[in-house]
Amino acid sequence: MLGKLIRIGRTERGMTAQDLADRAGISRTTLYNIEKGTPGPEIGTVFEVAVLVGVRLFDDDDRRLAMHKAHLDEKLTLLPQSVRSSRQEVDDDF
Repeated sequence: MLGKLIRIGRTERGMTAQDLADRAGISRTTLYNIEKGTPGPEIGTVFEVAVLVGVRLFDDDDRRLAMHKAHLDEKLTLLPQSVRSSRQEVDDDF
């Protein structure tokens, strides 16, 4: 969810991925991994990027978080396909 918030915050501010990566002092690949939600990037880097795009980091209301997540999912479905992360089916039929 944090990666989605960061990506939306970046696009709402009109920043390119390269702009944000440069400002945070990270590579574009690291930013891509943060926005994708992969567990590799350091948490401090993720928090720094979140602050740069205006994402609130702490909110303790579970119901509000669930509603916010649903809103973000809806918002991301409106983005062009090339912006959304692809969902690959895993072929585990051996």
